[in-house]
Amino acid sequence: MAEDSIAVVDLDRCQPDRCNYECANFCPPNRTGKECIVTRGEVFEEDEPYQGTDDQVWISEEICLGESCGICVEKCPFDAIQIINLPQELDDEPIHRYGENAFALYGLPAPQAGRVTGILGPNGIGKTTAVRILADELAPNLGRVGDDPDWETVLSAYRGTALQDYLEAMREGDVTVARKPQYVDQIPDQFDGTTRALLDRTDERGALSDILDRLDIGPVVDQPIDTLSGGELQRVALAATLARDADFYFLDEITPYLDISQRMTVARLVRQLADDEGRSMLVVEHDLAILDLLADSLHVAYGEPGAFGVITDPKSVKGGVNEYLAGYLDNENMRIRQTAIEFEEHAPRAHTGGNVVVEYPRMIKSYGDGEFSLDVEAGAIRENEVLGVVGPNGIGKSTFAKLLAGRLDPDEGSLDESLDIAYKPQYIEIDQPMRVDAFLSSITDAFGTSYWNTEIAQPLQLERIFEQNLTDLSGGERQRVAIAACLSEDADLYLLDEPSAHLDVEQRVLATSAIRRYAEREDATALVIDHDIYMIDLLADRLLVFDGEPAEHGHATPPQGMREGMNAFLSNLDVTFRRDERTARPRINKPGSQLDRKQKSAGEYYYAP
Repeated sequence: MAEDSIAVVDLDRCQPDRCNYECANFCPPNRTGKECIVTRGEVFEEDEPYQGTDDQVWISEEICLGESCGICVEKCPFDAIQIINLPQELDDEPIHRYGENAFALYGLPAPQAGRVTGILGPNGIGKTTAVRILADELAPNLGRVGDDPDWETVLSAYRGTALQDYLEAMREGDVTVARKPQYVDQIPDQFDGTTRALLDRTDERGALSDILDRLDIGPVVDQPIDTLSGGELQRVALAATLARDADFYFLDEITPYLDISQRMTVARLVRQLADDEGRSMLVVEHDLAILDLLADSLHVAYGEPGAFGVITDPKSVKGGVNEYLAGYLDNENMRIRQTAIEFEEHAPRAHTGGNVVVEYPRMIKSYGDGEFSLDVEAGAIRENEVLGVVGPNGIGKSTFAKLLAGRLDPDEGSLDESLDIAYKPQYIEIDQPMRVDAFLSSITDAFGTSYWNTEIAQPLQLERIFEQNLTDLSGGERQRVAIAACLSEDADLYLLDEPSAHLDVEQRVLATSAIRRYAEREDATALVIDHDIYMIDLLADRLLVFDGEPAEHGHATPPQGMREGMNAFLSNLDVTFRRDERTARPRINKPGSQLDRKQKSAGEYYYAP
């Protein structure tokens, strides 16, 4: 193989007991007598540790003809093989490779004391692998699988770079690390007890009380951890991480399940640790507005998910984000995507509306003895519209969705029970040992048709996970399957609660497009609850705005126009947005800035002229 190519075999997909080794039988070098594609049992000794089973395939990267051939890729019935030409500009050896024919990572981010370093890139590209190396949880092998180099060799490879001092200090034990996990909904599976019991053991700086107050966690500190919502779990995980006394803090996705106000509070806490105490902060984040507001510098991660990843040298935040969206990295002279991610700048839609699909009366729902009450004013949802739902966490948005879906009964008010409603809940619990394709085909007869593939499977990038089990999916993969399952049902109303959670930037754009196109083409009616303001702006025809006192009482106005609704919502949060002059992407104005004050005085919090 050309030295700028790699072969990757997905061992979870390679199923030799269900195929005839088409990859090996049709391989041109194999047919000339060379051993390019063979079984792993033929390559590795019995006492030699290696990944996979004896009957799964191994590809010789020295013999393989590379991506220009690609016959094995086409012939594999399970899409288990990738032959990829690496960028010609990629001269360095990988910092780490997980095994023969396995994922390879090139480059590492460079943490800096007193600065917030951001990483932006798609899921499955090696961001977490990079942090595991920086946290001394994974020893880098420089791509030498089976012949792991010692640390002196690793340090020599990075001598003279920005990473040298950090790696040397880490090996000397002079760097302490605090990590926030990506999937906070898994915390109850790993800890059994109250929130206070979890947090008290993390208070290494004596700052926990202040953090709890600023993150508004006080009301839940004495509750069992398994009773917390996703937003509460996210804030607890952040508090537990930021309360530690560490030199290097790694925060893997700080925004899922948090509303805008909470996201900005977290951003201020992270900035304070960097600015006032000189701590090193590394943040992986998909909310561009928060990343833009938070970071001092940015590394862009690109590559082929599951195959290889490259982490660039640091860039300015604005420049790095814009290059990532454009799909072209200037300094690297690298095209990382064929098409740019474009942000549509438009005035709020003048929605004329159709027939009423759902007309709901005033509804009241209370929990317990005055614990929380929700008052929803009467309203109507129209045919062929997407109704966006916005408001702070703990204000009753998910309760409203459950009332519409029939998952909860209101204390006052009644709904038309004859409606067919498809519902994607906020928290996706999957415990069925079932393949993705079998699960989706059990929902709709349209599964696998050209229309379904074009309108649902392709935009949600489902093809490569069809043969995986539901229980093995990542958070982002579960989200995409859940969105597809909801849209695949035949329903009068589609309810999607926080569909952006755990999706990267590209996946959010594609999911937004899939939901909007489905609503338009099928004359479908949808209700979407989300904290991604730009996603709501692109999707929604009208807004349903929730206000009140989180965890105490909530109130929902009738549906209203986008400009009126967005101004009401953002004015409650005291947050204004502007548009990037180059890409038109929404950016949060710094509180108190000249533009922030100007927009507030004009009453335009989002659709600024």
